[in-house]
Amino acid sequence: MGGDLAPAATVEGALRAHRERGLEVLLVGDEPRVRAELRRLGAGDHELRVQHASEVVEMGEHPGQALRKKKDSSLRVCFDLCKAGQAAGMVSAGNSGAVLAGGLFVLGRLDHVDRPCIGGLLPTLKGVGRAVLVDMGANVVCTPEQVVQFALMGEVYARRILGVVRPRVGVVANGEEEGKGTDLTRAAAAALRKPESGVEFRGYVEGKDVFSGDFDVIATDGFTGNVLLKTAEGAVWAFGQLLKRQVQASRVATAGALLMKSSLEWVKRRVDYEEIGGAPLLGIHGVAMIAHGRSSDLAILNALSAAEAFAAQHLEEDLSEAARRASALFTQRVAS
Repeated sequence: MGGDLAPAATVEGALRAHRERGLEVLLVGDEPRVRAELRRLGAGDHELRVQHASEVVEMGEHPGQALRKKKDSSLRVCFDLCKAGQAAGMVSAGNSGAVLAGGLFVLGRLDHVDRPCIGGLLPTLKGVGRAVLVDMGANVVCTPEQVVQFALMGEVYARRILGVVRPRVGVVANGEEEGKGTDLTRAAAAALRKPESGVEFRGYVEGKDVFSGDFDVIATDGFTGNVLLKTAEGAVWAFGQLLKRQVQASRVATAGALLMKSSLEWVKRRVDYEEIGGAPLLGIHGVAMIAHGRSSDLAILNALSAAEAFAAQHLEEDLSEAARRASALFTQRVAS
């Protein structure tokens, strides 16, 4: 029931995931509205299951309070189903703060994890074509230890989900030199440089390096990560609008664009958030995937596929071990 285009886009994306990719999807929400959308799309009576939920966590509500008060909200019911083992994971394009609250208070944190983070994917020019951005907005104020936990959990995500054999890890800063950045970034980088981190730390990531493909995991606090993500989305949108205006400005440009149509569509797929679908919460028991608030049916389709792929990897043990290793880096420093 969450998202700017819900429930129409959500239901259509779920139906596509079932028909095109064979996913078993349970739709949770206002059953009459959900079934009306299924009928509109020509779905059979038993093609997708529907679990009724009488309440909705609205975008303007306080996430934690709403999740506790609205026990029959679609979000809370989703988490309860996951907790009970009746679903392998959940996807929502609604209140992302409430998804984070559900991950924390219903599913719970993994052992050794101080704070779960959101692991988003950014397009890159080299490598596998994607880099993991952690944290993407769950934790606005962070400690160095938390940023290092994000980095090491992001390394697990890059290795196990993206298939990067030896992910290259970096920390966002305002320059490449070790003395750059803030107390937060310098302390996090110092810990990651230790051999005991177990990862290939490549140093600081400047803004110009984010999309280069020189880094597979980009770690930062949630405030910086969210600003970086939204800036990237805005830049891609603005560039697309400028290109569209230029193409429409003359017949020659229009003809050229038609000849380049397949190439332009390929570029669009590489940078379009709808092709990624969603971002997982890293550091919780189970799978919770946060989809964009403007998710179309294509974005929901891809978010569901991403949730299935994440669930199939059973990452909890590796993520917990990554968090433990991060904490140990700071324990060693204090002991010495």
